[in-house]
Amino acid sequence: MTTKKVEIVIPPKAAHFVGDGFRVHNFIPSAQKLDMKRMDPFIMLDYNSKFHFNPSETPKGVGVHPHRGFETVTIAYQGKVEHHDSAGGGGIIGEGDVQWMTAASGVLHKEYHEKEWSKQGGIFQMVQLWVNLPAKDKMSKPKYQAISNSEMKKVDLDDNGFIEIIAGEYNENKGPAFTFTPINLMNAKLKSGGKAEFNFPANFNTAALVIEGNIIVNGEEKAPTNNFVLFKNEGESFTIEATEDSIILIISGEPINEPIFPHGPFVMNSREEILQAFEDFNTGKFGYLED
Repeated sequence: MTTKKVEIVIPPKAAHFVGDGFRVHNFIPSAQKLDMKRMDPFIMLDYNSKFHFNPSETPKGVGVHPHRGFETVTIAYQGKVEHHDSAGGGGIIGEGDVQWMTAASGVLHKEYHEKEWSKQGGIFQMVQLWVNLPAKDKMSKPKYQAISNSEMKKVDLDDNGFIEIIAGEYNENKGPAFTFTPINLMNAKLKSGGKAEFNFPANFNTAALVIEGNIIVNGEEKAPTNNFVLFKNEGESFTIEATEDSIILIISGEPINEPIFPHGPFVMNSREEILQAFEDFNTGKFGYLED
């Protein structure tokens, strides 16, 4: 296999709040080179780096809002989030858990800090990733996958650490998440000095986000905490070495290669489909969800 080289290492942009509960750095689609077409099928990535929230009797978060045409994937590193949607999905995710909501034909949803966690406050750290759906699945029935950390396949790397697979596969070990297109999503939890090798098809859009620690990619490119590593679309294999105990989110997916027409909370294939989404939302076809 040939080496998949680094295209660019991107530091986080200034943080902004989504609602009053998520302080995020946006990488996809606003950072350099990370537009939706380049990162297809990954069309949004917000990273809530470590941030301390004071205790609050009223949970902070984002109120009821609609989605259509894609999936939202929330990965919890620290803190707890409670989610509800108009299709009946929802629950609480805590450290190490993932919620994978397929909005598809349309849902209303809301997400807040979990009530008891909010009363205590503490360090909050999460990733929200939006995954596009192919045209044939955009109007499919909404679904919800609650993926607890205990369900994730862990691949032991001996003294190097381990790989925690959410979706896709690593060394023929598969993660629990169902995906509509080929996607690999995993956490590499490496000890200081630990090394892991990854292999993905050359055409897959591939990246890594350094959640904790500092890493060296392919023995030469350094990437510190909270930085995003974009790989070139050539070669299949790359290595990550941790220079201290590190957590690295790895994403790699096959491009859908269809028109992407986003507008706010809707991501469709054409302007006409966006207008239809607004009409359907305004006429109550996304269901009902109490704020």
